[in-house]
Amino acid sequence: MIVALLNQKGGVGKTTLALHLAGHWAHQGARVCLIDADPQGSALDWSEQRAQSGLPRLFGVIGLSRETLHLEARVQAASVDHVVIDGPPRVAGLMRAALIAADLALIPVQPSALDGWASAEIVALVREARSFHPTLEARFVLNRCDPRTRIARSTRAGLVDQQPSLLGPGIAQRILFAEVMAQGRLVFERDPDGPAAREVAALASAIGTLAR
Repeated sequence: MIVALLNQKGGVGKTTLALHLAGHWAHQGARVCLIDADPQGSALDWSEQRAQSGLPRLFGVIGLSRETLHLEARVQAASVDHVVIDGPPRVAGLMRAALIAADLALIPVQPSALDGWASAEIVALVREARSFHPTLEARFVLNRCDPRTRIARSTRAGLVDQQPSLLGPGIAQRILFAEVMAQGRLVFERDPDGPAAREVAALASAIGTLAR
């Protein structure tokens, strides 16, 4: 399965979600490859930090920020169980390539009206990609949210009946995510039974239901 994390807006947590989904599946015994399609290379930086810290490699991370991404991702998919694409912000050609490659496009959004408006462009790209790739699935996922706040509840309610629809309960705003990312680690390595690890597992499970 190829899962692409995409949104035109930067700072919505695509890299954090991509790395944690890849790590969760690898920890479960799956063969996983993460493609860093963002020219900033944040996932590659995380992988390098992990190697420098002497931590074991959980999954492969390769840099692939070019418009042949859809072809090369399919080559990678032939030898692994999951390919996770960490998509670029505001590079339409790369986004189109990622969408053509993907089985599922996950669109992370934060609880904000601005995030909702900014995601309109990626939704339009999803519709365009379906003319080439009619089986493409797409879902919003709430990220960095505090479910107790009014804006989070309002954003969730506004996405429930949208197309694409909302997937899973979402991921809360937690300091632990920022701490482990800076160390080349993942939340389940610091707190395997904690709420952050459980949220990632719940999102991965929700993705799994789409693949059945």
